Amino acid sequence: MKVLMLNGGISPKGNTGIALAEVANTLAEQGIDTEVYHLPLAPARDCISCGKCSKLGRCVFDDDGVNEFVEKAASADGFVFGTPVYYAHPAGRVLSFLDRVFYSESGQFAFKPGACVTVARRGGCTASFDVMNKYFGIANMITVGSSYWNMVYGAKTGEAALDVEGMKTMRNLGRNMAWLLKSIEAGRAAGVPAPEVEGGAWMNFIR
Repeated sequence: MKVLMLNGGISPKGNTGIALAEVANTLAEQGIDTEVYHLPLAPARDCISCGKCSKLGRCVFDDDGVNEFVEKAASADGFVFGTPVYYAHPAGRVLSFLDRVFYSESGQFAFKPGACVTVARRGGCTASFDVMNKYFGIANMITVGSSYWNMVYGAKTGEAALDVEGMKTMRNLGRNMAWLLKSIEAGRAAGVPAPEVEGGAWMNFIR
């Protein structure tokens, strides 16, 4: 089993990376492989709602890693998305990236567990946590929590490792993720099928 992680921080070794590494180390102890996908530094395009992905089977923009990430998602069993908090909400490029990932191919994520991790100097983690969890709720995913909300605090690079409670939360998140993945695997082996998703009934507030 493998968990695919998204590091939305600027540096692989920044505070967001440190938080994700703590989760990854715990998953490794539980026999779960991990892969960290570092968000490209180039700006991520916003979704323009062109609808081309429904025909192409991928996002029409192919120059910023979205389609590559979706391909990796197909073989992943679980996900952890990490974002820094720069201005009271998830980093803009993280949201632009994930909007297109889920809009173009949410089927790769259905019935798989997901968790988000938010990292801030001081404020904004709770709001960011709320925003990031909404991706799981719209894609038939299972949201994984911990012994506290999945938040870590630190300003200068490396300070996240000094957040004792935050690191404990990351380890508990890793254990919860591993337990859920193994439970899903056991259910599958026992012949328990994934739920059937009812389609249709697309509406807006006009009709």
